[in-house]
Amino acid sequence: MARNYEEMRRIYMSGGIDEAEVAADPAEQFHRWFAEALDSSPGDWFEANAMTLATSDSLGRVAARIVLLKGFEGDSPLFYTSYDSDKGRQLAENPAAAVCFYWSHLERQIRIEGRVEKVDPELSDRYFQSRPRGSQLGALASQQSAVVASRQVLEDRVAELDALYQGQEVPRPESWGGYRLLTHRYEFWQGRPDRVHDRIVYLREDAGGWQRKRLSP
Repeated sequence: MARNYEEMRRIYMSGGIDEAEVAADPAEQFHRWFAEALDSSPGDWFEANAMTLATSDSLGRVAARIVLLKGFEGDSPLFYTSYDSDKGRQLAENPAAAVCFYWSHLERQIRIEGRVEKVDPELSDRYFQSRPRGSQLGALASQQSAVVASRQVLEDRVAELDALYQGQEVPRPESWGGYRLLTHRYEFWQGRPDRVHDRIVYLREDAGGWQRKRLSP
């Protein structure tokens, strides 16, 4: 069915951002909003930790996809993936990255920008072993982003590995692990009526602190 995209609109009425009430530290403000997103979850399908990760290669070609936030170190978000995936190869060429959270039921968006670095192998091991066994086998079986002949090939490989490691710990693939996003910019967006939205940006200063400003919508 054809859609009239030009007429699709939403009126934002949930509230605003009072600069006197936001945290001095952007990570603290993130955790406040994240807790509110969880507490007001619209259903079991909702994943508050789903975030769009944008990367680019050395030629400036940009790609974006959804990944899951899996932790914080200070003000650095953590996520895990295959280092040999498209995003892993892009991050190896150009470590600059950005993530974006959008919680439509709260009419809120958070953008975080910085550069990535791999986490220590011990942290990747610890997170990998916390995952369900099926997810561990899937990571071991998949050559993420590579062409595969059929789904059956993947399922056969998972079954083969399941049998191989029956009763044993599934090892983390060396090509799979975590990244931390070393942040230099946070932006908090709250939808407001008539598209006169609230935007508060935090910029890291040379001394390591944060400068906070309001942006025009």
